[in-house]
Amino acid sequence: MAHVRALIDAHQYVLDSDWGEVQPDAAAQNAYLERHGWDEYGAWHLGLTEGPGEETKARYAFVAGDFRRVHRSALIACVYRASEWRHKEVELAAHDLLQHLDATSA
Repeated sequence: MAHVRALIDAHQYVLDSDWGEVQPDAAAQNAYLERHGWDEYGAWHLGLTEGPGEETKARYAFVAGDFRRVHRSALIACVYRASEWRHKEVELAAHDLLQHLDATSA
């Protein structure tokens, strides 16, 4: 969450995007992992899943951007999905980040 907040503070965000069109696909995720490693990959995600091993993409959930910038639509998707799946901590964290983004971009 700290990485996402820092990107917002640095104005590295997209306010209007179709998250379904711009979210990173498997190839983009693999390319990012090759260049940056698991810690940086994980910093883009707001939650972890139970079960999958430490260094697996399945371990990370609720991605907040495209590995370059935070997307407002990604944070909205995180709030929605976390609420739907009853992940209250992630829902509240995503909501807090969304509010921070809106205040920063106003």
